[in-house]
Parts: sequence; C-alpha cells; structure tokens
Amino acid sequence: MLRGEAELRVGDTAYVLRPSFAALVAAEGELGPLFALVERAADGRLGLGELAALFWHCLRDRPEALTREAVGEAVVAAGLAAVTPALRVLLGQILSGR
Repeated sequence: MLRGEAELRVGDTAYVLRPSFAALVAAEGELGPLFALVERAADGRLGLGELAALFWHCLRDRPEALTREAVGEAVVAAGLAAVTPALRVLLGQILSGR
C-alpha cells in the first residue's frame, strides 16, 4: 500500500482504499462537502451509511462482483473500532493531502 491508502477487509479479501481526487469528488457528490464530513466524524456524528459510502467511493480496483451492500455489511461485521484506523487515514488525506 502507498502512503495515504488504507485497507478494508470484506470477507476473506483485503481491499485498498485510496482517496484519489475522483473518489473524493464522487463521495462529496453523494455526502456533501468533505470538510463537513470531517467535522461530523470529529464530533462522533458520522453515520454508518456515510462511512460505508466513503469507503465505497475510495475502493481502488473495485471488482464488479463487489456490492456496496457487501462493503456496508463488512463495516458492520468488523465493528466500528476495527474500521476506525482506515477512516482516520482517509480523513487525514482529506485534510492534509499528499
């Protein structure tokens, strides 16, 4: 993995989350301004759907067979504590860039 990337496990497979410009624009189009997203996360108000959407948009080399629902279920199965490190990496990249 490169600097700024994070890992998300879905079942037995590890996927790379990369907050590229295109991914963040897509996430912002769905979730609203990224700065507001970061603020909600800092205040503990980031919803599960928002978290799954951010991960979905940042998935690098997303296989066609992988569904958004599977990503959401993986977040629930792992638990918020387990996916927080990946969220921290993505939010850090949003705030500081490369």
